[in-house]
Amino acid sequence: MIDIMTRTQIQLPDPLYQRLKTIAKRQDWSLAEVVRKAAEHFVSRFPENDLQRSEWQFPVIEAGGDFVNEPASVRPEVDAIAHRARK
Repeated sequence: MIDIMTRTQIQLPDPLYQRLKTIAKRQDWSLAEVVRKAAEHFVSRFPENDLQRSEWQFPVIEAGGDFVNEPASVRPEVDAIAHRARK
């Protein structure tokens, strides 16, 4: 079976982009493949019935030790989400 692919454009902070490129090179994968694998891993943590909730809540994810983030590196994203929520 052939999956239909949709082209999209995303913006990434440069440190994240560079890290993804490093992973891709190390694994001999394309950047697109790294992003697809990461997205597949991420969505597997959210049961589909969660999408039917009437009120959105910030998700709490048990990462299982897969992800290690420097808290300071995600702070601008958290601030941007909080700012949009106040509007």
